[in-house]
Amino acid sequence: MRIKSQSRLKKTNEKTRKEDEMIRRFVPLTAIMVLSALVILFAAPGQTGAANGLKTRDGVNDRTLSPYFFIKSDDPKTDRLPLKSTRADVRIAGVMSDVTITQGYKNEGKNTLEAVYIFPASTRAAVYAMRMTIGERVIEAKIMERRQARQAYEQAKREGKTASLLEQQRPNVFQMNVANILPGDEIKVELRYTELIEPEDKVYEFVFPTVVGPRYATTPVPGAPDTQKWVENPYLHEGEPAPYDFGLSVDLSAGMPISRLTSPSHDISAEYSGKSKAHVTIKNDPQAGNKDFVLRYKLASGRIETGLLLYPGQDENFFLMMMEPPARVKTEAVTPREYIFILDVSGSMRGFPLSVTKSLMKDIINNLRPNDFMNVLLFAGGSSVLSPQRSLPATLANKNKAVDWIESQQGGGGTNILPALKRALSLPKTGDVSRIIAVVTDGYVSVEPEVFELIRKNLGQANLFAFGIGRSVNRHIVEGMARVGLGEPFVALDKNDAYKQAARFRRYIESPVLTGIKVAFDGLEAYEVEPVAVPDLFALRPVVVFGKYKGEPSGRVVVTGRTSAGDFKKVIQVKSDMASPQNSALSRLWARHRIMRLSDLNMLRPDDKRVKEVTALGLEYSLMTAYTSFVAVDKIKRADGRIVTVKQPLPLPQGVSDSAVLGQGGRKLGAPRMMYNALGARTKEALTDRRLTTAPAETEEHKWSKKMGPVTLTIEEVRGDMDRAAIKKALRSRQNIFEACCLKTNQKVRGEVTYRLLIDPYGKVKEVRVVTFTLVGGPSTVACLKAALKATRFSPPRQGIVEVIVKVTCR
Repeated sequence: MRIKSQSRLKKTNEKTRKEDEMIRRFVPLTAIMVLSALVILFAAPGQTGAANGLKTRDGVNDRTLSPYFFIKSDDPKTDRLPLKSTRADVRIAGVMSDVTITQGYKNEGKNTLEAVYIFPASTRAAVYAMRMTIGERVIEAKIMERRQARQAYEQAKREGKTASLLEQQRPNVFQMNVANILPGDEIKVELRYTELIEPEDKVYEFVFPTVVGPRYATTPVPGAPDTQKWVENPYLHEGEPAPYDFGLSVDLSAGMPISRLTSPSHDISAEYSGKSKAHVTIKNDPQAGNKDFVLRYKLASGRIETGLLLYPGQDENFFLMMMEPPARVKTEAVTPREYIFILDVSGSMRGFPLSVTKSLMKDIINNLRPNDFMNVLLFAGGSSVLSPQRSLPATLANKNKAVDWIESQQGGGGTNILPALKRALSLPKTGDVSRIIAVVTDGYVSVEPEVFELIRKNLGQANLFAFGIGRSVNRHIVEGMARVGLGEPFVALDKNDAYKQAARFRRYIESPVLTGIKVAFDGLEAYEVEPVAVPDLFALRPVVVFGKYKGEPSGRVVVTGRTSAGDFKKVIQVKSDMASPQNSALSRLWARHRIMRLSDLNMLRPDDKRVKEVTALGLEYSLMTAYTSFVAVDKIKRADGRIVTVKQPLPLPQGVSDSAVLGQGGRKLGAPRMMYNALGARTKEALTDRRLTTAPAETEEHKWSKKMGPVTLTIEEVRGDMDRAAIKKALRSRQNIFEACCLKTNQKVRGEVTYRLLIDPYGKVKEVRVVTFTLVGGPSTVACLKAALKATRFSPPRQGIVEVIVKVTCR
């Protein structure tokens, strides 16, 4: 039997070799035909995959919203990308910054264009103005209710008028549309926002995000709401520079002498004009626009700017109070804690971000005390828990076990954060100990509202800390998770920064700086104060309170609370000379903070009244919100209404690999899409190897199992758009080979091996990776089965690349 099986295997391998040779000769010819068809289907000017109406076998478009790769055409007839430059001019005065973003568009093609550009801003940005410049004409934008602004823009586009529309897709993600850019046109669009800079541990930090990372979404294309469609955006390949220029400058007027001025993200140059003023620019760097710009500075006195700022407005008066927190008191005996670490090991985390995560977690876990408890949950498309039944004591052996498991991860697959959080939050609690939950991710998902709601409803008696990993993370979800989880956010830019953030985390969890905070107004007629309740302080950052006041400024503000050393009280006197018309930004900052709170409440309990209140605040204070937008329309008709829409491709954030795009496809609703040029120039890059997490993934799909003599094949999971029946047929066709592998030795082979297959758009297996194996007596069988799976030919997927997890059992 063994001799016959080996002979049969030899013949089959020879047949497979001949098939491979024939395919190698055949593919170059068919590739051009197929890829040319893909260009016609996907890359027509002004269209993206979302508009192409791809059909399944049932005639229904079941793809999910997902990012895709952009391929630059060498066809001189194709319109060039219109965005030519983007720059930020920042002015910081005291604790307030004012930022002007200028986007330059130029049409170098032959068609009238509409440009669509997705870009980020600070999560705390109060966007209050926009203008459009066409030649010598300047058009100031108007703030409108979102639907009305979109209607005004679409009407102008149809009528051939140049127009621009700015919409908020997330508090930190904006979309700019510019319509009717005529050939030869140069158009400039400026938008302005302000934000408060809160120091932490006496260090001020200004962050300017530069690029929006690719988001994972499971929303099907048909019926997708407008607020989700931005996810389907083109990206460049890893390392490709942005096709537009990026520039940034900062004018800093600190109000006190500056002792230290650094940037952990960029190479900067600083020119000082006095001890408290500096002009900062980025040195020549072609990759400056693919990572967040971070500027940190410290004042020479070692103190932070605290006290009251007052703005006597025409109709309303506003105030801002910043109170320096008390010094941290070291607690001698910290009670035992239970730590639940939730780690993102998806495709976007592969490489640099996951390497930073490993350094971070190794530092944190190794510093846990023996009387602490811990557990680890890893998630990508599915999730796995280190100890599903209970958390483990933080012994040396258990800490090594956790670190080794994390170290084994390589990153791959989607980013299903919601099921992972549900599972982690439902883990059994260990006795009567304080629970700390830490989520580590780059945040490249599009389900922020659902995540915040889930945490609010299920957190219980715990604090949640969120770690953003990378140089251009989604700070909205990182900061939002910490805010609703009553914890603190952290962002680790690189490995060195990871150690600093780990040290900060350890300091914070020892004990809060100040709890039970209450703010009272004695003699100052304050009202509409934000926040309504001041949360506990873990970090050494000031207590910040916004509000309005009536009458003349007088009296005092009294802040009380508790520290680990006892009761705390601080009094700030209100003086008339604190009022200044230069503090006009206080009205916008107050409104922005109130809008944020109402939006958070609305995610927890949707209420049309709150939507109307947010809309009214946006219109009254001329602010961008989820329900208000800026629109600028030129009065002159300049085109005939025929227009080509071009989505501006974005560079991948520094350190993020192609897996961030390749892995962002819905498992049930369709695989990630890729765009190719006619000659297949990007085929190799598009099929870039995706390393997959070794943690077994969970799936709601049913398994298929088939006994074949001494072999049982089980399809554990299919990730992508491929017919399961076709997979079964292909595997059944190799029955004799699988049997031969299990019988190829004189030893008694029993057990199972789980493999992950990566199948390309032609149905060829590009990679086979062993996930787990428990075979006894047949180590060479693992390699034999792997080779047999690698040689299996599948029917081409409906689109994209497909992952299949197969378990082979030898009996």
